[in-house]
Amino acid sequence: MGFFDTIRQALGLAAETDATSAADAEDLFDLSTAYVTMGAELGYDSAGEAALCFSDVDSTAFADAQAEVDAVLDAGKAETGTAFEFRTDAHGYDWVVLADDEFEDLVTSVHFAADTMHEAGFGSRLLAAVFPFREAGGDAVYWIYSFRRGRFYPFAPAGAHERDSSAEFKLESVLDGELAVEDDKSYWYPLWPEGDAHPWGPSFTATREHEPAG
Repeated sequence: MGFFDTIRQALGLAAETDATSAADAEDLFDLSTAYVTMGAELGYDSAGEAALCFSDVDSTAFADAQAEVDAVLDAGKAETGTAFEFRTDAHGYDWVVLADDEFEDLVTSVHFAADTMHEAGFGSRLLAAVFPFREAGGDAVYWIYSFRRGRFYPFAPAGAHERDSSAEFKLESVLDGELAVEDDKSYWYPLWPEGDAHPWGPSFTATREHEPAG
């Protein structure tokens, strides 16, 4: 089993047996206030993107669920202007990637996508919701919501498969209390970026048209 296979297993199937509480997509709305603290106290702004990571199922029912997510986000785009597309990255993760200059709209759209998957009976396939932030001229750091644990944790990649632990602990210390932060750091699983891109690949602008599911 390769390195990324191990991480996928830990984030998904292996963690399912260790889940301490049922995840609730409503938890994502805690980020709507936490991101204000990110800017005011830490100097981080939203990178203008977010993504929902899930594990695919080769079935007609799951394809229908993915199409329903596509329809929900497409309908919401008229109101929020949130662009989106479906991707599979180089390591086999499946993503719904969203772009919007308004952070609250990103949170709402990720919530809609996650809730739609759950209502369709595929909540167990949800792995993580990922939100990148940047300091001016700096590298991205991420708040990740684990659907297996029902908790948030920070991730600050630094170079090739290295982490900036001091940045992660600072994020934890400032945001713990506003977010339900995972207290067991063995569950702070990395989602390594692809080169200089995000874990889901290159960025795309908020004006780009989405690509349909399937």
